[in-house]
Amino acid sequence: MINDSLAKTARPDWPNGQWERIPEKVGIPQHSRHLPPSGAALLPFRNLHYNRCVRRLCPLPVQATCFLALSLFAATLCAGQHAPPASGARVLLMPKKLITGERATLAVLDGNGRLTPGVDVKFSDGEKVTTDITGRALFVAPLNPGTLTGAIAGRSGRVSSTILSSAGLSSSVHAVTAAPRIASMTDRFALDGEGFCGDADANHVMVGGLAGLVLASSPASLIVLPPADLEPGPAQIKVSCGQKNADPFVIVFVSLELEAKSGSLTPGEHRSLVVRVRGSTDKINLEARNLSASVADLRGGATVRATSSGGDDNVAKFEVVGKARGNFTIAIRLLAPLAGVQP
Repeated sequence: MINDSLAKTARPDWPNGQWERIPEKVGIPQHSRHLPPSGAALLPFRNLHYNRCVRRLCPLPVQATCFLALSLFAATLCAGQHAPPASGARVLLMPKKLITGERATLAVLDGNGRLTPGVDVKFSDGEKVTTDITGRALFVAPLNPGTLTGAIAGRSGRVSSTILSSAGLSSSVHAVTAAPRIASMTDRFALDGEGFCGDADANHVMVGGLAGLVLASSPASLIVLPPADLEPGPAQIKVSCGQKNADPFVIVFVSLELEAKSGSLTPGEHRSLVVRVRGSTDKINLEARNLSASVADLRGGATVRATSSGGDDNVAKFEVVGKARGNFTIAIRLLAPLAGVQP
């Protein structure tokens, strides 16, 4: 069910963060854990594969009518899997903000969300970099403020970063100035600030006492994948670069679980999709996107937004109408813009 059809629909404002799968590093001990199913028949497998430096989750086809694309739970241990081929590269992650003349790190994902080595990325200033074995690449921002655009070689999609002047910046300041107040436990999140490390691995982001993985970075922006063992609810975030430490703050992390009738969809059939939010009683904004337009219509359009009910039974509902018999995919993401940090 997780295949190239998803990658072909990817765009910068709809990232495939729901499947963050990262090739393991040779010689690093591997660990796995099993999470019991929550009762949603569409998500029967919940094995996460994790190592101390990077997290890798491997795709497993789910034999069900639909699945919550945002969930990383439909995964299984695949210790013998090789790094994905460069030809499968689909999604480019670049820090939203760069600093003139300073180093930064980008990342490239394939259609299944795995970090992909050996991918050429071309910039609008004529420069080119190639992702290393971790699926990331270091580069240096241009010397003049403006906009830098990057693209995976051979693909049409482009991603832009704003280049800010380094004038007036203090090398001793390390602060997070903006973060989402709510984030998904299984999707990457962004942080804005100053004093971060341009080399992604030089940053340390602790989420509820557990280490997150920095996918992309610059002195002004980070893109972070939460740790696999994170529990739903508020988590304190601590960010450091070398000896510099930012003031801690809190993000509420939620899990999104899909509840829907199993079985093939038939033409004309109306079927409700219930997304259950765990970790917060607040009303949560969600966006659903139809990735199987030939099989089903999503009531309200190809992309539909909804707000959860809030409260202890915190749910949001969507509806699909069958067009043809078969399986369908509805991808759902959390809408959480950056805001001022909360201690």
